[in-house]
Amino acid sequence: MKKILIPFCAVAALTLASTGCKHPETGAFTPQSATQFDTENKEKFVLMDPGAQYSVTCSGLQETRLPDGRLKVVANVRNRENRRIEVQINCVFKDEQGFSTGDETPWQKLVLTENGQESVQVESANDKAKKYTIRVRQAR
Repeated sequence: MKKILIPFCAVAALTLASTGCKHPETGAFTPQSATQFDTENKEKFVLMDPGAQYSVTCSGLQETRLPDGRLKVVANVRNRENRRIEVQINCVFKDEQGFSTGDETPWQKLVLTENGQESVQVESANDKAKKYTIRVRQAR
């Protein structure tokens, strides 16, 4: 047994020594799939998980400027199922380039009856908001 073990260890040691330690490349890398998962950057209404994607739709968005320059958005959120569901909804207000202004509404619970529709109204806190994204997810 010892006669087999010694040559085996020698072969293993030579193999490790000859391959050396391979280090991954270093330096800067470009982002992977930078445009594949950026729906929140493009759309005004997004569904954040598969459950919401299956159950909820938006039948209309209405944007209004208030007299003080703030942005007011009303979304008609519809339940696509024949059962009562609970979701959470919030809005991120953005500047003209699509960056958040730091103005984000808290997540609020929305109960949708069977095949029902509810209007949800949100207002920005300041006049910097030019764009927005309304986000919906399943209630936790």
